[in-house]
Amino acid sequence: MANHKSAAKRARQTIKRTEANRFYRTRLKNITKAVRQAAANGDKTAAQEALKVANKNIHAFVSRGFLKKQTASRLVSRLALLVNKIA
Repeated sequence: MANHKSAAKRARQTIKRTEANRFYRTRLKNITKAVRQAAANGDKTAAQEALKVANKNIHAFVSRGFLKKQTASRLVSRLALLVNKIA
């Protein structure tokens, strides 16, 4: 347990941030999975719609400080390549 006021505050903040980050990590996995699943099924329109949602959410995570800009860009780029490969 924390021995100082400031250490106790840091412990409380860590708990809050861990919960928030868990939400963002799960959300990120789910939205990328939706794009990959639609692409695997060969459904181009569904994949494009899922990609729009993924693009918006991933860049929102950047503005919230969960992801770095380049990481988000790489994720979106790879998902877009996957969707564009669908015949």
